Amino acid sequence: MHTARIGRILVVDDEADLARLIEGYLRKAGLDVAVRHDGTEAVAAVRSFDPDVVVLDLGLPGIDGIEVCRQVRTLSDCHVLMLTARDDEIDKIIGLSVGADDYVTKPFSPRELVARVQAMLRRARTSNAEVPTTPESPGQKLVIEDLVVDEAARRVQLGGESVALTRIEFDLLVSLATHPHQVLSRAQLVELVWDTAWTGEDHLVDVHIGRIRKKLNDDASDPRFIHTIRGVGYRMGTGR
Repeated sequence: MHTARIGRILVVDDEADLARLIEGYLRKAGLDVAVRHDGTEAVAAVRSFDPDVVVLDLGLPGIDGIEVCRQVRTLSDCHVLMLTARDDEIDKIIGLSVGADDYVTKPFSPRELVARVQAMLRRARTSNAEVPTTPESPGQKLVIEDLVVDEAARRVQLGGESVALTRIEFDLLVSLATHPHQVLSRAQLVELVWDTAWTGEDHLVDVHIGRIRKKLNDDASDPRFIHTIRGVGYRMGTGR
């Protein structure tokens, strides 16, 4: 009988006191934690430690958090939660555009950070992860013209070619595809995809939708798949 693996968290922050504080809260939550203080060490630790979640400071010396995240995305399908001391939206959007799943702005509540990490651990690490199904919940194969979204296998194909989506991107696409003809607000998508305890900003939805559109070659000005309903949210199209 296999025992479930304890969630592995890699904390990357050059502020030793803060890293130690985060480590303490995560360990109290029963998680396996490793700490690194610069970007080069962080990338090496992703290879050796195989974390489920990386808590990654944006303002690292040397290789900054943006570049670390970019490199991590070539090595691992782990979740990435970015820490930033900056209020500049551009920094946050850049972080999300290179593969981060979420961010927390300093100063933050350690308990909130732990809650965000735990919410990430409840989600599949990758869109290609095999998800067990039951007769009561078999998952669907959603077909929208030449787009095929296989919920059970967590795979997406467009014109017969595989499309690599992150966990968040896949779950957003499924949420829209399983509510055809229905406009979903950003708040509704946050509740469906992130977690009911999630307290971040719902403009994250826009960034991830933009990434999905790019991967599906879906022109926002003349979309086949994801339509923006101004002032409301998003609706799945017919693929035509």
